[in-house]
Amino acid sequence: MSELISLSRVKKVFRTKNGNVTAVNNIDLQIQEGEIFGIIGYSGAGKSTLIRMLNGLEIPTEGQVTVAGQEISKIQGASLRKARQEIGMIFQHFNLLWSRTVRENIAFPLEIAGVPKEKRMKRVDELIQLVGLEGREDSYPSQLSGGQKQRVGIARALANEPKVLLCDEATSALDPQTTDSILDLLVDINKRLGLTIVLITHEMHVIRKICHRVAVMENGQIVEIGPVLEVFKNPKQPVTKRFVQQVTEPEESKETIAHLLKRYKDGKIVKLTFIGDSAEQPIIANLIRDFPVEVNIVQGKVSQTQNGAYGTLFIQIQGSEQDVQKVIAYLQTQQVESEVITHA
Repeated sequence: MSELISLSRVKKVFRTKNGNVTAVNNIDLQIQEGEIFGIIGYSGAGKSTLIRMLNGLEIPTEGQVTVAGQEISKIQGASLRKARQEIGMIFQHFNLLWSRTVRENIAFPLEIAGVPKEKRMKRVDELIQLVGLEGREDSYPSQLSGGQKQRVGIARALANEPKVLLCDEATSALDPQTTDSILDLLVDINKRLGLTIVLITHEMHVIRKICHRVAVMENGQIVEIGPVLEVFKNPKQPVTKRFVQQVTEPEESKETIAHLLKRYKDGKIVKLTFIGDSAEQPIIANLIRDFPVEVNIVQGKVSQTQNGAYGTLFIQIQGSEQDVQKVIAYLQTQQVESEVITHA
């Protein structure tokens, strides 16, 4: 894979009445062609400013932004408009033209680009099929569900056959089921078209479900970056650990653990973390068969990422101290991280 997007020492300072605000601070980042790359952070982390610099909606105060061979941070006017045809963008609130039908919304960028009508209509038909909107061509945005509106937004963003698709909190306004269907569509488009997708979000579920790599932003800086499975397996920064817990440790598990610690005075509660192939091994069955202990499964969850499975399982082990220690030692030989929980 070759490098499609490069940011070098990028900084963005906004001048306000109350002084300067540094939204993005000295970022270096490379994104490969065909990659689904996620940028996650809480509000104010700088991720929206960062993604807007990729298509020239914001110009960096310092540093270089290069997309598909064009230095976006230096060009303007007609050159910038031409470069933007290679960079599609979808938004949280869809940004559709309410007086135009689905077909007319999707055709709009092609009109602006001066594509002849016959060719334009052929391309629109292809896109309607690609995003699954057959039968809704003549509907207006007010007649569509949130998920359908976002499908129009995706089709419109793909009209000029861009090399990059930027997604600005594209699923935040959608319910969980609709979010999943849009994420599945983005994965399908990535695979079919080899399209590079860069998305920003504050939801770890989005990163877990579709991204190959993730960058974690805090206070205008990238504090952690890596393949999604690696970041899940070994989050280093406190902010990353909080995001990973969104997916791996539902809130109710804390209450469950507190209850179990109170109820079961003997034995140990152990949190197991499974990564990749180990998530599909019959480890609990082996453990019960090979050791003289009792095992109660308290709570568990296995999630799929683009790089493999990731799961957590809380179990209670009852037996002699010596046997419990043997079980924990055995688990560590099975590429399963184990942690004895002493408090909720």
